[in-house]
Amino acid sequence: MQTPKLLWLAEELPATFAGAGHFMDLTDFLTWRATGSLWRSTCTVTCKWTYLAHEERWDDAFFREIGLGALADEGFIRIGDRISPPGAAIPEGLSAAAARALGLAPGTPVAMGLIDAHAGALGTIGADGVPGKLEQRLAYVFGTSACTLNVSAAPMFVPGVWGPYYSALVPGLWLSEGGQSAAGAAIDHVVRRHAFAAAAAAKAEAAGKSLTGWLEGRAVELLETMPLARLLGEVHVVGDFLGNRAPFADPDMRGIIAGLDMAEDETSLIRLYAAAVISVGYGLRQIVDTLRRQGADPETVVVSGGAGRSALVRQFLADACGLPVSTCASPEPVLLGAAMTAAVAAGAVPDLQTAMRTLSGLGETTLPAPECRTLHERRYRAFVALQEAGRSLRACEEEMP
Repeated sequence: MQTPKLLWLAEELPATFAGAGHFMDLTDFLTWRATGSLWRSTCTVTCKWTYLAHEERWDDAFFREIGLGALADEGFIRIGDRISPPGAAIPEGLSAAAARALGLAPGTPVAMGLIDAHAGALGTIGADGVPGKLEQRLAYVFGTSACTLNVSAAPMFVPGVWGPYYSALVPGLWLSEGGQSAAGAAIDHVVRRHAFAAAAAAKAEAAGKSLTGWLEGRAVELLETMPLARLLGEVHVVGDFLGNRAPFADPDMRGIIAGLDMAEDETSLIRLYAAAVISVGYGLRQIVDTLRRQGADPETVVVSGGAGRSALVRQFLADACGLPVSTCASPEPVLLGAAMTAAVAAGAVPDLQTAMRTLSGLGETTLPAPECRTLHERRYRAFVALQEAGRSLRACEEEMP
């Protein structure tokens, strides 16, 4: 959210705050550089700046209450008094200066943009061939952190999930946004602290792979010789090392690793890696379950991001959250989503929903393995119990003088 940053700037660097001509999200800064226009995207100002898109206004009272009344007094001109949805053409088009720099024609259509994760959602969840309606698909952007995005015809107020935001992704639909503060980063954090990590990293480098990529390959090989239950053993991971963004919105939650013995060999590292990946899937399941309790009906997870390219990771996600996991045919869905906005702005397609349906395609779909269902139900209960144990331990610490 950008309003706390604005407030900090106003309080700590008042001369800088007073002297700034405009405050922009990166998306809007790029469109300003391309066009010279001060239009803002509904996506950025609604999701990050508290703009009320469903009422087409800023909340004057809110800004005054938190100490940013100066922005309200100015008519919010410095944070955006002209707002337009993603895919809308910026009236000015490409400026002459930008056209010279880019080798393009002045006046070339420039679209209102999107936040990067939201562009990835646009490039994935509407693909023809993905099971279910648009509202039944959950975009999962899986990288260092993870972000979930889903849309609905009516607003849904979901504990621990940001939003709902009107027209922030698809015009006319409400967006809900969850996430995990550490996903790929949590996996890296766990495996790099194992005693065998340095030796494994050397083997990975010799093979031309990343450490996690090498561990993935070795896990696949081991799973050809033993069942998943044996590989995982009694090791459990809760990856809330940077707190829990959704569904608990608890910055003080912390990660937990349980069930370790004193083994320091390669197999024990692979066991820890597999448990860490699966813990991300259990965190995703918690978000899915919370969405369902509020009326959402996600039937398919559509994954993007670096980690989602792994077949084993997708299988672990599908098994852990209990839903099919699909990929986008495009290797770069974020760029594809941005291109969709350009196609709409240029008039090549009539609207974003048409662009989503016709310009993206389905990749692979991974189904949950029925034989693993009992194992994951048991391990998910352990995952939840460890989170509860963490809360109890924290409460004990807080009681100490």
